[in-house]
Amino acid sequence: MGNRFEISVVADDKDWAEAKIDIAIAEIQRIEKILTTFRDDSQTNQINANAGIAPVKVDREVFDLIARSLKISELTQGAFDITYGSIDKSLWNFDLNMKALPDAAIAQASVRLINYQNVILDNENTTIFLKEAGMRIGFGGIGKGYAADKAKAVLQSQGVKSGIVNAAGDLITWGSQPNGKPWTIAIADPDQETTPFSTLNISNMAIATSGNYAKYVVIDGKKYSHTIDPKTGLPVSGIKSVSIISPSAEFADAMATPVTVMGAYVGMDLINQLNNVACVIITDDSKVYTSKNINIK
Repeated sequence: MGNRFEISVVADDKDWAEAKIDIAIAEIQRIEKILTTFRDDSQTNQINANAGIAPVKVDREVFDLIARSLKISELTQGAFDITYGSIDKSLWNFDLNMKALPDAAIAQASVRLINYQNVILDNENTTIFLKEAGMRIGFGGIGKGYAADKAKAVLQSQGVKSGIVNAAGDLITWGSQPNGKPWTIAIADPDQETTPFSTLNISNMAIATSGNYAKYVVIDGKKYSHTIDPKTGLPVSGIKSVSIISPSAEFADAMATPVTVMGAYVGMDLINQLNNVACVIITDDSKVYTSKNINIK
């Protein structure tokens, strides 16, 4: 899935544990095959190839994932949008050669096809139709969290009582450590990626982080994240990292980016209205904001 997955299970028998991990890997590979945009025969690319032409019948699993994605788009007022694949990527490279932001009008035109409301679902026939020619969907903002949830479910069905699935930093945990203590998750300091600024003891929960420390550009002394606001086509600024904690890796993964787009105040206000969801935001001026139901150590 273009990301590194790490799977840990607690067991007395190494061979038994490795066999279970192999089953989880196969599940992740299965999900990648249907969701990837790097294979012409994936269901995602079949939907994209028929944009503006005809509905495409998909597996119920894919249909339901898209339906949940659109609900998150509604929840975040479009800050999360799987039709982001429609953006003109030629405007963005986020490397040392990028010296200026594109013209606002050009940026706006680059996102003209991004509109989750133009994804038409037919529940009875399990078909997906992209209304506008040229539209593209992609699961980069939710896919690896979904895969982590599915890998966890497979491992639990195989009798694994405790473990962690780490999908490139999107973690889901269940059970406890071998010493019986809860799993301890470290949140990286955005200015020192390998150094945690705090830890959270969580089990049976997931955490996902979106940060600007991995890929960004500095223009006129201001740091811009690689995260693009789907409404303006311009990169967001003001937030170093957002960490979302929830029972589902899929939901945590999907919410981290839109909270970054919405900004610290609006994003945190939304999180505080949701049940069983918590958030840690670090702004560009290194202030730390936490949702009302979280305790960092």
